[in-house]
Amino acid sequence: MKKNKMPFETSFWAGNIVGNPFKVINAFFVYADLDYYKQTLSEATIYCYKTKVYKQDNPSDVFILYSVLKSFLRVCYCLKEKSKKWKVNESLSQEKIFQLSSLTKEEYENPFIVFQNAFNEKTLQEFELFLYQVLELSLSPYAADPDPDLMTPYIHVIKMLDAVELIRERGVEKIKKKIPIDAVIQ
Repeated sequence: MKKNKMPFETSFWAGNIVGNPFKVINAFFVYADLDYYKQTLSEATIYCYKTKVYKQDNPSDVFILYSVLKSFLRVCYCLKEKSKKWKVNESLSQEKIFQLSSLTKEEYENPFIVFQNAFNEKTLQEFELFLYQVLELSLSPYAADPDPDLMTPYIHVIKMLDAVELIRERGVEKIKKKIPIDAVIQ
């Protein structure tokens, strides 16, 4: 039985990219760079706690951010599943520099751990709800103390952004199946 592929919903911001999460990652970073995503998400999250409307001069930017990050989260969920079949290439540098400061040493070595940890703690629907809540609260002119915990999913999304950047920089390769030694001898 063939598995149904999850739609990445990229048609709004990158055209229709179907089935290949690595192509979506490339489109994601063609659309904008890592710093833009991290800064914009951080600003939008901060505005959730303010009475000012985020991007008041052009609130459509927040909607576009929502669309792009929703696709991003779907790709990250897919990468969680792909971690069994793919591995990230080793760092080309002998000196290990943690330029992506949100990642631990273990996560830096294997960025797929970030996706496993994030989706073990929160579901894809909870992450999408987080994005929706950030969109709603950052565009609201009313001071409201958001009931839900926005910081936990925020931290996970920042870590996923760093992990995807690391995967993009290093590249991935398929894990080759190990043949049991008994099969080789016979």
